[in-house]
Amino acid sequence: MVKQRVFSGIQPTGNLHLGNYLGALRNWVETQDQFENYFCVVDLHAITAPHNPETLGTDSSTIAALYLASGLDLEHCTIFIQSHVSAHSELAWLLNCITPINWLEDMIQFKEKAIKQGQNVNTGLLDYPVLMAADILLYQADKVPVGEDQKQHLELTRDIAVRFNHQFGKGKTILKLPDPMIRQEGARVMSLTDGTKKMSKSDPSDLSRISLLDPPEAIKNKIKRCKTDAVRGMTFDDPERPECHNLLSLYGLLAGKSKADVAAECLDLGWGQFKPLLTEATIAHLQPIQAKYQEIMAEQGYLESVLKQGREKAEAIAGETLEAVKDALGFSRR
Repeated sequence: MVKQRVFSGIQPTGNLHLGNYLGALRNWVETQDQFENYFCVVDLHAITAPHNPETLGTDSSTIAALYLASGLDLEHCTIFIQSHVSAHSELAWLLNCITPINWLEDMIQFKEKAIKQGQNVNTGLLDYPVLMAADILLYQADKVPVGEDQKQHLELTRDIAVRFNHQFGKGKTILKLPDPMIRQEGARVMSLTDGTKKMSKSDPSDLSRISLLDPPEAIKNKIKRCKTDAVRGMTFDDPERPECHNLLSLYGLLAGKSKADVAAECLDLGWGQFKPLLTEATIAHLQPIQAKYQEIMAEQGYLESVLKQGREKAEAIAGETLEAVKDALGFSRR
């Protein structure tokens, strides 16, 4: 039986944190044997915001190594760096030319980020969803793991595919319409400094997130200083206690305990009793990932070979899709 194909990626902007891991990466690992997976480091997306050219390359390698350290298996997954496959940029341009600009101006993330960037907002930020569509459609993905904040972008991807197939397919489906894979448990990990905001690499405060490579002392310090409240006893789902819900959820996910078990264990605890439990669970969960990461980074030849093989495999599939799109658009063959 042919497995369905999955595509996803993470930007190399800073170290991966628990939100990236619990909201995306761990789910990739848990379901990887069910699908044919293509996971890339989306470095082209990373430059839609100010970035450091000195670290972009090494950051990309770090993310790829963390993919492997977190448990992605090359028997089930192809891992590569987005910019190493030129078809991503080329298909993005072709799709630009059939995508109405008002579709892009309606994107919620563009509106939010444009406000933050002010007069410095760039065309790439507006065009980000078209590049994301090209990423997905190149691999004829059946499913795309996305968070709630990316659902609108995936809907746009489907709209672009429908528009392309209708205008140029001549009755054939040239670009497959992907479906979302949305994980409910742990899908939205919140900031340690504000339980109403998503944990983010772009947050200026390093105390807002726990990175996968944070040493034990840093983890202990961040949890010790994270925002709490003055109420004794821990409960889920209280809208007046978003930090309590977030930290209990983190504890359950990292300790491998059910919501019911966590609720019973922590019902009568104070923050001074709970934080050491969360600290211990976090350090214990991340230790094997960090050890595997150090092992991979010590063998740069291995990581380079993984990315080379990934690029070659990705190029083969992406190239087929790109040629089909160019044929449909009427370009001459080389």
